[in-house]
Amino acid sequence: MTVEIGKVVSPFKATATHGEFDLTAHKGKVVVIYFYPKDNTPGCTTEGENFRDLHDQFSKAGAVVVGVSRDSLKSHQNFKAKMAFPFELISDPDEALCLLFDVMKMKNMYGKQVRGVERSTFVINRKGVLVQEWRGVKVPGHAQAVLDFVTTIQD
Repeated sequence: MTVEIGKVVSPFKATATHGEFDLTAHKGKVVVIYFYPKDNTPGCTTEGENFRDLHDQFSKAGAVVVGVSRDSLKSHQNFKAKMAFPFELISDPDEALCLLFDVMKMKNMYGKQVRGVERSTFVINRKGVLVQEWRGVKVPGHAQAVLDFVTTIQD
């Protein structure tokens, strides 16, 4: 079962940089979940920096931002510390969240087909309903577009 726009997202718990991330603990807040392929790679670093630089504005809009990749918890902790990310990173090595959000895709890398995370972002409203998704994200301007959307959410 994967998530769908207009439907409540199934509650989940996942290992994150500061313990467990529990979706139900964030009810009443907007939750922005962005999936990215790999820690410490150019596009993923830039995307994280963009969310970091807008973090105060997301917080003022009542939103929680969290990043997800298949990297290990240790890799996430190092990446978060190095980049001074003020938000949590979820480690999803078994791809449970990646599968729930249907972000695993076949991609071309150096002429070979590889299975990897499609850069994607999801917004869950205060009632736990998925209200927006971006798939196949291009990094430039994306975090700002997400923030612009988040500031329009009424419920």
